[in-house]
Amino acid sequence: MLATLAVFSLSAAAANEAPHWSYDGDAAPQNWSKLSPDFHLCEQGKNQSPVDIKEALQVHPHPLKVSYELPPVSVINNGHSVQVNVQQGDFVTLDGEKFVLQQFHFHSPSENTLNGKPFPMEAHFVHMNAEGEIAVVAVMFETGKTNPELEKIWQQMPEQIGETVTLKDKVILKGLLPKDRTHYRFSGSLTTPPCTEGVRWLVLKQPVTLSQAQLEQFQHAMHHANNRPVQDLHGRTIVAE
Repeated sequence: MLATLAVFSLSAAAANEAPHWSYDGDAAPQNWSKLSPDFHLCEQGKNQSPVDIKEALQVHPHPLKVSYELPPVSVINNGHSVQVNVQQGDFVTLDGEKFVLQQFHFHSPSENTLNGKPFPMEAHFVHMNAEGEIAVVAVMFETGKTNPELEKIWQQMPEQIGETVTLKDKVILKGLLPKDRTHYRFSGSLTTPPCTEGVRWLVLKQPVTLSQAQLEQFQHAMHHANNRPVQDLHGRTIVAE
């Protein structure tokens, strides 16, 4: 059931089949739980994402094991984010299990924060294991040098909502990740309705860069911020590993 909900909520089809939700107006995050009984966890859940990362429990470093070899195939503006669709085969290894990459997308400003500070942009790489459990690898972006792999996507970023464009240039996914794969880890949820819980979150500590022009291009395509506010930890522990 989790797999169905996760893929449904993150797919382009959700805009047509699920109750309308948004990041502003009457359908903004503070009202998501009122839009549908299926969205009740958005208000009532105790393990919601995103979070403010502070006072993390330090443990022995376990850098994330990544196997990203296949170039993504297309990019869509689904009205909630710019989402990149991938070939099935790339994966991360987590807790001895293989979590296969499903898609990745972007938020600006970042959804997770560090000691109360948001980053200009955050990418979410969404993975699923054989049991349908979800793991999200989050990468923070700060403004600086132009990101060449991001630029290959941005050059074909659709302006129209619902438009999908096939990527022409080969995007090297590892170029969107920092070299240092140490991370913060916590149990959380999807950051979009239905806010399903049981999601394993890994926020990479080291940010990567994008240029100010790249940031503004994304913000122009979205027309508004597309970040859910941080949620209460309710006693959860964040681990730095």
